[in-house]
Amino acid sequence: MTAPYGTWSSPFSPAAIATASPRIDGARFVGADVWWGESVPAEGGRVTVRSSTGEIVLPAPWSARSRVHEYGGGAWTADHDGILYFVDAKDQRIHRMPRGGAPEPLTPPGPAHGGLRLQGGRLFAVREDLTRDPHVRGIVEIPLDGSAAHDADALTVIAEGAGFYAHPALSPDGSRIAWVGWTAPRMPWQEASLVIADIGRDTRSVPPARAALQPEWLGDDELVYADDPSGRWALQRLRLDAAGRPLPVEPVTAAAIDADTGYGLWVLGNRWFQPLADGRIVAVRTNGRDDLVVVSPDGSARPLVVPVDGHVSVDDVSGTRVLLSGNSSTSAPGVWTVDVDAGAVERIAGGAPADPSWMPPSTALLVDGSHGPVHAFAYAPQNPEQVAPEGELPPYIVFVHGGPTAHVTGAASAAIAFYTSRGIGVLDVNYGGSSGYGRDYRERLDGQWGVVDVDDVIAAARGLADAGLADPARIAIRGGSAGGWTVLSALVRGGTFAAGISRYGVADLRMLAAHSHDFEAHYIEGLVGPLPDAEDVYVERSPLTHVDRIDVPVLLMQGGEDRVVPPAQAEAIRDALRERGVDHEYVLYPTEGHGFRAAETIVDALERELAFLGRVFGFTAAD
Repeated sequence: MTAPYGTWSSPFSPAAIATASPRIDGARFVGADVWWGESVPAEGGRVTVRSSTGEIVLPAPWSARSRVHEYGGGAWTADHDGILYFVDAKDQRIHRMPRGGAPEPLTPPGPAHGGLRLQGGRLFAVREDLTRDPHVRGIVEIPLDGSAAHDADALTVIAEGAGFYAHPALSPDGSRIAWVGWTAPRMPWQEASLVIADIGRDTRSVPPARAALQPEWLGDDELVYADDPSGRWALQRLRLDAAGRPLPVEPVTAAAIDADTGYGLWVLGNRWFQPLADGRIVAVRTNGRDDLVVVSPDGSARPLVVPVDGHVSVDDVSGTRVLLSGNSSTSAPGVWTVDVDAGAVERIAGGAPADPSWMPPSTALLVDGSHGPVHAFAYAPQNPEQVAPEGELPPYIVFVHGGPTAHVTGAASAAIAFYTSRGIGVLDVNYGGSSGYGRDYRERLDGQWGVVDVDDVIAAARGLADAGLADPARIAIRGGSAGGWTVLSALVRGGTFAAGISRYGVADLRMLAAHSHDFEAHYIEGLVGPLPDAEDVYVERSPLTHVDRIDVPVLLMQGGEDRVVPPAQAEAIRDALRERGVDHEYVLYPTEGHGFRAAETIVDALERELAFLGRVFGFTAAD
């Protein structure tokens, strides 16, 4: 059937998108079963824990979600007997819940916890106490008998200070613990230390590291971690001498690899590799998309063929089986087990598989930009039942990821198929500053936020149009958070995009700096410059300063409880657009935070976006 782009009928309804791909938050082997964390949009986005037996391990109203460093992560773990340990989203205390029992608190009220690690029968966590002045973070050991639930002195403080902490790892004999730490004004992908401490003794060693990630012990005096001394995160091996002093660090693989084992440490639960008992290591390597390899003790590596290739987390290991979670360019996000020797792959959980005839493959693009090559993934309109009239070029929407130190992977997505199945193409851009392509690409944005990112998304959009793949008069741009900043900045620049959609986007840099939480308090200094010296730059680059240059329709969507980018940012843009009579819509979701999680919010946002694009581009959606 022939029909104009944008009007095609689609099986991907907004309601289906809300439930199609729940967020996976870690996975564990628990006895013979697999457990995983999963968001439940129909229940306000709470995070439950499910079992491969079909059991809902963590029932409503409990939700396993951490707020440490604002973005949380590592909010649950479990032992092999099926005892669940989790951070409750409401009070941020760690709870213990035996199978069939009720949750009981293990930590006192007040501080938040995250990055839970259960090793050798001992529970460690990253703790953040915002009730103290100055704020204090650290690594603590939590007694499992509940004695610390009302007595903070029963906790063992391993490390504490005004800096930031992640990835506690206990040595097999229980005598040492390693972790990653960093201090302001640096972000962890810029500079982070590996710290090793003797438990019970006030002795620490800090071997040389540039931006360390995820220490894992291979033995009582040997560990492996990721670092990027050459500009790409790669596995490093560290041995300790008889006195516990670090010996020179050695790369696990001698040959340099043009890929990263690791990326921005935004959340505390990611695992980019796992050692096996025989000394081999299963590791992720990222260069845009992810590959998995099995690294032998001699440093040689062989590929591991798996369907997951985006934001892969190697969550757990049992014998020769590893547990993976992440996205896929060929199927819905989920959880998989893989036997590294037999090659057997089993999908355990995730979104319902979609008919592949409706799912557009992503095409990796590399376009020339004024600051160097720009990476992107293009998804052309795809519908097995409808085609456009001959000669019509499709409208496109350019997606801009948040962060900005983050990246997209070209994964298959029902959220993208929502548009492509209706005849709207999607261009997902990894602008300069994105992770996944090495330090040099990541640092292209240093001091240039609002310049490089904007230039790159414009270059990517124009490259698509110049190639005859998109209608240059019908290209919109959409992004959230830092991506919303780039959206608004690109609209200020003008000339490329016919409309913009900003979800909880940054509009005023000074307002952002004034309201930033601890983790990102100095982030903007590296992206723009320090205050007050760079105040003129803050003013000049802020979209709110030049809102009079925006002359195309804008859709603004915002969470009422957003503590990262408060509603005042979007409302300032709204007020300025209203004063000038510029076509705009503003939607406030009172109970949402930084990111939309409730099913009704996801549905409403998608319906509004589709209607907005139809109005701007001149089509009426089939539904």
